[in-house]
Amino acid sequence: MELATLFLRLGATAFGGPAAHISMMEHEVVARRGWMTRGEFLDLLGATNLAPGPASTKMALFIGYARGGWPGFLLAGLGFMLPATFIVTAFAWAYVRFGSLPAFPHFFTGIKPVVLALIVQALVGLGRTAMKSRFLLAMGLAALIAAFFVHEIILLLAAGFVSVGVMVIGDLLRKEEGAAPAQATPQRASAADADAATRSEPRAADALVPPKPPSKKSLFLPLSLPLSLPLLPAALSSSFSLSSLFLFFLKTGAILFGSGYVLLAFLKADLVERWHWLTSEQLLDAVAVGQFTPGPLSSTATFIGYQLGGLPGAAVATLGIFLPAFAIVALMAPFALRLRRSRPLGAFLDGVNVAALALMGSVTLQFARPALTNGPTVALFLAGVAALATIRINAAWLVLAGGLLGVVFG
Repeated sequence: MELATLFLRLGATAFGGPAAHISMMEHEVVARRGWMTRGEFLDLLGATNLAPGPASTKMALFIGYARGGWPGFLLAGLGFMLPATFIVTAFAWAYVRFGSLPAFPHFFTGIKPVVLALIVQALVGLGRTAMKSRFLLAMGLAALIAAFFVHEIILLLAAGFVSVGVMVIGDLLRKEEGAAPAQATPQRASAADADAATRSEPRAADALVPPKPPSKKSLFLPLSLPLSLPLLPAALSSSFSLSSLFLFFLKTGAILFGSGYVLLAFLKADLVERWHWLTSEQLLDAVAVGQFTPGPLSSTATFIGYQLGGLPGAAVATLGIFLPAFAIVALMAPFALRLRRSRPLGAFLDGVNVAALALMGSVTLQFARPALTNGPTVALFLAGVAALATIRINAAWLVLAGGLLGVVFG
């Protein structure tokens, strides 16, 4: 019930895209409730970024499994995506009925700086845990620069392999000097263990997950699964059908990495240019709805499905784009928090975590320009940072307060 209540509320109030959603989850799960340590949260964030699909939905699924096993997995995932699905369906009905979208400019002008404050607060807290050595700090800064030029998954994998390489070189140097390899160095020490040392209570994830080490086969299955799914729409024709719509979004959800702009490129290439199911204006309206409604941006699929096929279309499009995330996380969740028990995999995860924070940092820098446009928005940002630093405020109330103040200022 705790998981269901939390993620239903987050699904109804989490504005601002995946970085903002994950920041709100960190605030609620780590800072306010103490359900897991920052190190555990970071490890789940690293696993989230390595798998395709809607990032914030995957993070909700990982948290749900770590906190409540398979029932928690389903409650957290469905709780986070269903509010957005219903809200977007209502907008889609109004759009089809009246031919335009409602505008709430001042409300969202007030929300943006508060969301930015949430992301900054999460980055500071997670960064302290992730940057465990000068090497990781340097790699994080390099990854932040590279994030503007390199594809997300390439950056994550490269950072992970570089971290493993540095670990191997360090072990070889110590072996040449006649010293036994260290079991845990500042560079490779478990982030989860570092945080857990300050907590005396047993961790929920440890109680749920048996201490069986992950097999190599189980590690590569979640990453290899989406590689076979791009072939699904090969038999699709240009004529619209519910099965074609489902297979298209199933393929998209299985191979989608990166931001909402990557999703826009997928949708434009097939739905507009290849099959002509939508016009460019209709697609931009659909993406706009996904951006200014709470919950995952992939709820854009719900809007498009309704445009093309009414309620049945909305249902199959939603199922298609979210189903791969549920399937892949179900494969990864049982061993995601056990990767630390292997030194090479732990080092790989250190690099991935640093790169994942660098990606969040790049999104923050891009988000800052449209969010901080004048004196009142800067004041809202600073007030949000101060509130998060001094009191355990509910992030949802903070976001809604920002929106109402935006209306007042507007």
